[in-house]
Amino acid sequence: MALISRTKPRKTSPRNSGRGRAAVKAPARATRGRPRSSSAPAAKSTGTSPTVAAAKPDKAYLRALEFLHSHTDYERMRVVRYNTTTFNLDRMRLLLKYLDNPHLRFKSVHVAGTKGKGSTCTMVAAMLQSAGFKTGLYTSPHLLNIRERIVIDGEMVSTHDLVRLVKKIEPIVRKMSNDPPTFFEILTAMAFSYFADQNVQIAVIETGLGGRLDSTNVIMPEVTAITNISLDHMAILGNTVARIAEEKAGIFKKDIPALSCDQPAEVKAALEKIARQTKAPLHFVGSDIEFSYRFEITRQAGALVRVTLITERSHFEHVTVPLIGEHQAVNCGLALAILDRLKGRGLAFDDLKALEGLERVKLPGRIEMVWPNPRVIIDGAHNAASVQALFRGISQYIAYDSMVVIFGCNSDKDIDGMLEQVSLGADKVIFTRAQNNPKSASPEELSSLYVERFGKMAQVAQNFQEAMSIATRAITREDLVTVTGSFYLIGEAKRHFMETGAATGA
Repeated sequence: MALISRTKPRKTSPRNSGRGRAAVKAPARATRGRPRSSSAPAAKSTGTSPTVAAAKPDKAYLRALEFLHSHTDYERMRVVRYNTTTFNLDRMRLLLKYLDNPHLRFKSVHVAGTKGKGSTCTMVAAMLQSAGFKTGLYTSPHLLNIRERIVIDGEMVSTHDLVRLVKKIEPIVRKMSNDPPTFFEILTAMAFSYFADQNVQIAVIETGLGGRLDSTNVIMPEVTAITNISLDHMAILGNTVARIAEEKAGIFKKDIPALSCDQPAEVKAALEKIARQTKAPLHFVGSDIEFSYRFEITRQAGALVRVTLITERSHFEHVTVPLIGEHQAVNCGLALAILDRLKGRGLAFDDLKALEGLERVKLPGRIEMVWPNPRVIIDGAHNAASVQALFRGISQYIAYDSMVVIFGCNSDKDIDGMLEQVSLGADKVIFTRAQNNPKSASPEELSSLYVERFGKMAQVAQNFQEAMSIATRAITREDLVTVTGSFYLIGEAKRHFMETGAATGA
């Protein structure tokens, strides 16, 4: 068994740490967040990588986007039937066959899970790139630009290449008009084609929804991994974590190493069940694989988390986690375990070179400071467990007096669970909704449910700009504004501040 060191939510001491799982509790107002210190930064910005170009798109690019968005997009639909008709892997295989099966021309890593998928994939890709491999990365959703989803060696697919890929796939899609592929299937096929065309050596592939029926589940990966499992997409994947875990574990393949992190007992049992059925060798980081992590504060670097993972092949000791939040230590441990398993599959590389890539990881939309005055943080926490991790991370890393939360989520989420976590972390809540997203929950309904359940006051805004105006009038210099609940909303917030910065020269 590995020793996993965790810290409890802060109350009055910056060095108060302990073990076990504790619910996030709102500490006393005077000591909220990490205590201020001249030696520690007020916040660690995760930056934006890859960079989104601000150039005005040309007509060919706009037409390519129009083509993509003209196809069924389950990411934006309120009601989705989860079956082999809606999510048809045979249709996906046919689409790829017309493209000469690009997914078979590069090695891959396949990652599913409820939360932490994007972070884990980004860390793995960064380490592989730094170790000398030409590395692809396919993730979803995007914040500002669809090109963020398809990346090679840290660079988004160019507008020129995206247009070229659409021109390549468009006649094939027309040929399949009797059973047309979906938006996500087309984009996934384009990513695979791009990786193959660019002679990518290995690609890190994040599932879109679930795992078993996900469009990405046509690859034959070197390693599969399942990040933290919690309640999300219950109307589609199932209303228990065990059922959700079984769907996620649908990416397991015979004789292909499978990994997961520390999971609740029912999740672990479900993953083990699918692993037995598929004959996939499954190991858990923290029990089968020696792993530990520790939160600490140093005078030079401020707050940080270090992880250690040791196997027969690898000795990753006291590695600094590049992303904010203790939950990222678990994701980092899983990423390191994936690298270890890749060694076992014949990939040879220098560990120190790989870790240099980990040090440079930046990920937009994860506890990211997007404006300095007032301080505004965005985070794409889209379920209860993610919201809990968000507030815990903020309390450990960032000093503040009170927090105003601007919250909006999709209607198919675990709204009760998310609101409960908001009630524990926020001093003031403003409910709003992302624009042009039919899945957005009504802010009036969110507010009504919040007031009824928790007896706390809340305000309603019809869009982010109005919500930010209300928040600005309610805070002081030492307060914090946190925007969360959905990637759609934080994308709007990030775009708003980018445009504000451009207009003001900030």
